[in-house]
This record gives sequence, C-alpha cells and structure tokens, in this order.
Amino acid sequence: MRTVSWRAAAGDHGERLDKWISSASVGEFTRSRAQKMIRNGLVAVDGRSERRPSWPVRAGSEIVVTIPEPELIEAVPEDIPLDVVYEDEDVLVVNKPRGLVVHPAAGNPRGTLVNAVLHRCGNLKGINDVIRPGIVHRLDKDTTGLLVVAKNDGAHRSLAAQVKERAVKRVYLALVHGIVASDLTIDAPVGRHPFHRKRMAVVPSGRPSVTLVRVLEGFVHYTLVECELKTGRTHQIRVHMSHAGHPVVGDRVYGGERLSGLGGQALHAWRLGFRHPVDGRYLEFRAPPPSDFQDVLDRIRRTG
Repeated sequence: MRTVSWRAAAGDHGERLDKWISSASVGEFTRSRAQKMIRNGLVAVDGRSERRPSWPVRAGSEIVVTIPEPELIEAVPEDIPLDVVYEDEDVLVVNKPRGLVVHPAAGNPRGTLVNAVLHRCGNLKGINDVIRPGIVHRLDKDTTGLLVVAKNDGAHRSLAAQVKERAVKRVYLALVHGIVASDLTIDAPVGRHPFHRKRMAVVPSGRPSVTLVRVLEGFVHYTLVECELKTGRTHQIRVHMSHAGHPVVGDRVYGGERLSGLGGQALHAWRLGFRHPVDGRYLEFRAPPPSDFQDVLDRIRRTG
C-alpha cells in the first residue's frame, strides 16, 4: 500500500468527499472506488478517519488516502481497430489515435487500447497485471502516436527495465505557442500542482524530470518542436513546455489554445526506439502525425 495526500483549496469547500477524491486523483479513482475506500476506513481528514462519502470538504483540510493494491478486474477483449506498425511473437507497436484511453480502470473496463490488444493477441493474463496486461508505458488520452505493448512476461520484464534505465527512445512532435528561439534542455521536477488538483506542475517536491527540446520550424506565432523524454513523468512535456512559456497548442489544461480543425492537443509520439526483448536488436519506428495535426501545420505554413 501507499499513501497520497492533498490539501483542499478554497474553491473545493462543500464538495462531497468521494467526488473530490476522484477529481483529485486525476482519474486514478472512480467515484465508486473512492466511496469504497472511504467506507473501508482508508481516508483520513485532518488526521481523523472519515467514513462518510458525503462528508463536505472544507477549505484547507488535509485529505490522506491509503491506496490499496489495485483491484484486479477482467479486461474484456473488444474488436477495436488498431493501427499496427510492427508485430512479432514478443511485441506489438501501435500508433494510438486521439481519444483512445490506454488501459481500463475500475468501473471503466471497456473501450481502451488494452481491450483492443486482448482481442488481437488473445490471452495476455499474468503480464504486468489483469488491468494493464502488457502495458509498458502510456500516452494521455488525447496524445497520439507510438506505443509498445509486451506480449509475454519476458518481453514485459525487458521493456520495463529499458524504460526504467531510460534506454527507450521516446520523441514527440509538438506545436507550441510562441517563438522558441533555440534548442533547450528543460530540467525541472514535476509533481502534483499544489492548488489545482487536476494538474501536474513544476514544483520543488516533484520527481526529477528532463525534456530535450529541438526546434524544427518557426512561424509567426507558433513553433514546431521535437521533444525527447529523458524521464517519463505524468504530463511531462505538457508541463515543461507550459513552464517554459510555450504551452502545447490545444492543451487547455496547461494554457494552450485550441485551433480550428484540431481535435485535441498538438502532441504526437512520432519516434519510438528500443532493444528487442529477445534478440537485442535495436528497433526504431516512426509515425506521421494524425491528419488534424498535419492539416493545422499546413494551414499555418500557408498563412505564416
């Protein structure tokens, strides 16, 4: 088990505790799971156990949640189309579309990449866990691009070790606001935002986070950059670019504005490289950005 804590902001005053925890966890817990944890005595408010899901949150209160081991749910195979870039007996590389969640969560077991992979690959039980079989790394729901899935335990152990050792190459294309004058390295710790519980932020207490930024193309109001992850924190590129004064276009959570024709944030995992878990060959794949991203780029190029 592990514990997390948050402090309620002024705007949270009066909100139900179960709803607040679900929101504070940024989707990690559904409201029904938050209710279950509260009733099981896993939630403390200002040092005292609180077992009422309807308890009204008070501004300034510290809420501490003891998180139990993940609830193992059965992910159901579903016939969801996949853009497969590469596949063999050990790994599957897919180009994830915008809007597709990577793995199920308690209370939301369907319509995810995992459900689609189970339909394509058959039984992946026992790899990682039942909720996230084969998942080595993730992409946000509205981030598109390349993702590798392990098809057996050996592949999962190898790929997970490569991610931990920062040996997996993960490079993204991002259209950002403003003029990025030159390449830069953003080395700034990322953690939970102290006031806005749905966001991450650069905070002193955060985990070490490094993003390499290379300028590809400049426009009057925007810059197309390539961002390489040297660490893999939640929302890392989005947080780092916003911190640098250049939020990702379409990323309203971190200050980006939506452009007409763009279905979400202009962030695409376009290069992915790793050592094959069995024979050690270095494999690297590329995927062009989705059509809405490319159309916006073409429009900006025409208009400057």
